[in-house]
Amino acid sequence: MKRIATILAATLAVAACQERPAGEPVVRAELGDAVPRDQLAAAETVPVETANESTVCRSISFESVPLTHCMADPELHSISTGLAPASGERFGTIEGWAAGRDESRITFVMNGGMYGDDLKAIGYFVRDEDRLVELNRGEGAGNFYMKPNGVFFGTGGNWRILDSETFLRTVGTRPEFGTQSGPMLVIGGELHPNIQENGPSKAIRNGVGIDSDGKAHFVISDAPLSFGQLARFFRDELETPNALFLDGNVSSLWDPSSGRMDARRVGPLLVVETK
Repeated sequence: MKRIATILAATLAVAACQERPAGEPVVRAELGDAVPRDQLAAAETVPVETANESTVCRSISFESVPLTHCMADPELHSISTGLAPASGERFGTIEGWAAGRDESRITFVMNGGMYGDDLKAIGYFVRDEDRLVELNRGEGAGNFYMKPNGVFFGTGGNWRILDSETFLRTVGTRPEFGTQSGPMLVIGGELHPNIQENGPSKAIRNGVGIDSDGKAHFVISDAPLSFGQLARFFRDELETPNALFLDGNVSSLWDPSSGRMDARRVGPLLVVETK
């Protein structure tokens, strides 16, 4: 893997999100489209100023864009899913989910898939082996429906990413955790066929990829970047054969080691804990 320079991540602010009628899914901008301002969620990002030995998250740069890269090792960490609270003073935030939890066990938390206005996942979602939402094979507008989309799932330390149709055909046992999002960024070592080299749509985005050693790489941009840039980072720098886009504009991270707690509105969460 190529050596990646460590840099400071910038403090960002993103405009407020427009409310939608009950039951209407949140639609993200399609690949290559400019992102409307009314789809941006309020945010306060605390930068990771330095990487120390106690954190698995690092501030890095790729094609002049600051990113934060967090790695989960199946020998050291467990992964589960959660849901941000849909009511209360801190509804729709990682901070709201974290209230009352034992912070000492949390390695990091990142938003983990697209959701509707009720903050519930719009695709396949499994929490503690309980399937809350079935696999979504529908058609529609927005990034989620840019086929192929995919599923990030796992049981124990066996974590995988598969496109949704392959998941449907080959996975017969319900995993301990799973979340569906889209589009796939990298499929079998190749970029998603509909992702432009460097399209005009730039946003705060995040994704996850699995490398050949079975480690999970979570990436969140600390400045707007294109789908092509994010996909190339997974393919060329992290060398993950498969990688999945998680979301954009609302992308958030809680890294207790650095004190970073993003405040954008989220729904599904991916929780990485120390074993």
